[in-house]
Amino acid sequence: MPKTLADIKKSLDSHLGKRLHLKANGGRKKTIERAGVLRETYRAVFVVELDQDENAFERVSYSYADILTEAVEITIIEGVDPTAFIVK
Repeated sequence: MPKTLADIKKSLDSHLGKRLHLKANGGRKKTIERAGVLRETYRAVFVVELDQDENAFERVSYSYADILTEAVEITIIEGVDPTAFIVK
């Protein structure tokens, strides 16, 4: 697990365009699970384009601090075509 925000950003930069599964703390003992493609990384946040058939909205963004504090867990899904689940 990366120890700094810069390490987390660098790690995510190497996975741009790959499918991922994320588990986020929704508050009050709720956990939100989503799947999508890592589209962009910025200085303080990263953007995930969600699967349209499972979600009401197109994109979500989280900060690198969310990963550092373990409020968000990301699992990269290897060997899957990132465009296979995107409906346009």
